[in-house]
Amino acid sequence: MLNLINKTYLNKKVLVTGHTGFKGIWLVLWLKKLGADVVGYALEPEDVRGNLYNIADIDGKGVLSSHINDVRDLDSLNKVVQESKPEIIFHLAAQPIVRKSYSDPIETFGTNVMGTANLLEAVRGCDSVKAVVVVTSDKCYENLEQRKPYIESDKLGGHDPYSASKAAAEIVVTSYRKSFFADKALLASGRAGNVVGGGDFAQDRLIPDIVESIAKGEAVNIRNPNAVRPWQHVLDVLYGYLILGAKLNNSDEAIDCAFNFSPVDKNYVNVEQLTKKLIETFGKGEYLVENQDNILHEMQMLYLDSQKAISQLGWKPLLDIDNVIEFTCSWYKKHIEKNTDMYEFTMEQIEQYEKIIEQKG
Repeated sequence: MLNLINKTYLNKKVLVTGHTGFKGIWLVLWLKKLGADVVGYALEPEDVRGNLYNIADIDGKGVLSSHINDVRDLDSLNKVVQESKPEIIFHLAAQPIVRKSYSDPIETFGTNVMGTANLLEAVRGCDSVKAVVVVTSDKCYENLEQRKPYIESDKLGGHDPYSASKAAAEIVVTSYRKSFFADKALLASGRAGNVVGGGDFAQDRLIPDIVESIAKGEAVNIRNPNAVRPWQHVLDVLYGYLILGAKLNNSDEAIDCAFNFSPVDKNYVNVEQLTKKLIETFGKGEYLVENQDNILHEMQMLYLDSQKAISQLGWKPLLDIDNVIEFTCSWYKKHIEKNTDMYEFTMEQIEQYEKIIEQKG
C-alpha cells in the first residue's frame, strides 16, 4: 500500500481544506513527503494553548500554498478550487468539538453541513478534480450505546449538534454523489473518531488537557470516565484516507461511498483507563473526575466495523493502544522540552510510520 500512495500522490495537485487543524497539518506534511503539490484552504490556525501549524512553522517551511478563509464562503472557496485546479481533494474543514456544538450549534451546522455542500458545489464546476475524500466522523451514526459495531449502512443520526451535523454532511455527500458525480469526480467519505497524536491542542480534548495539566503540574479533570472510545493515532487514520483517495483517483468505476476506519480491538478503552496509561507513560501527573451533575450529553460507547475498508481498500490499522500512546507521548515530551525542531520530529514520526507500513501493511 505504501507503493500505491507513493505513486499516486507524487507531483499531484492536492487540495486540503482544514489544513491549519490538527489532522489537516499531519496530512499536509505526509502529502509533502510523498511529493504532492499541496494547496490549503482553512481558517487562521487557532492558538489558544498551541498549534502545530505554528509550532512546525508550516508557512516558513514553504510546505504548501495556503489560503485563509471560511468554507462557508462559497465564492472564496470556489475561486481557490478553480484557480488551483486540484486533482485530489481531502475535505477536513470542520467544527470538531462536541461541547462547542452545544454552545454554538449554528456555526457547527454551518461549517460541517454547508461547508461540505460548498466544497462539493465548487468541485462540480472544476474539471480537474478526479477524487474527493470527505472526512466526517464515527459519531454520524444513530448511537444506541451498544457493543455491536456499526457498519456503513447503519442508520445515521446524532443526539448532540456535532454528531447531527456529521450525519447531515454524510447525506450531503450521498446526494451530490448520486445527483452530480456519476460520471465525474469520484467521491467518498471517511468515518473515524477519537483521533489522537502529537500536536493536538484543541480545547475540551482529553490528551491535550492531560498534557497541559502535566506541564503545569496540576491534576487533570476528566469527565465521563467510563466512556469507551476507539482511540487511534492520526497516522493510522490518514493512512486510510490516503489509500481511499488513491483508490478513487486510480479507479475507472465508482467505489462505495462511505468507509469506517477504526482501530484494533485493544484500543477500545475507557477515558479513565487511557488517562492512567498516559500518566504512567509520562511518568508524572494525576487526575480528578469531574462532578457529573451538569455534564452535557456525550455518548458512553461507540464501536465501528472496518471490515469494508479492510476488504475493499486493503487498509488495516497498524498501531495498538501502546503504540498510540508511545507515538503521542514522545511528541509532546519533545515539544515540552523546547529544544527540538518539531517540524523535523513530526516528519520523523511519519517516516517511522511508513516503516511500520512496510513491515505490517
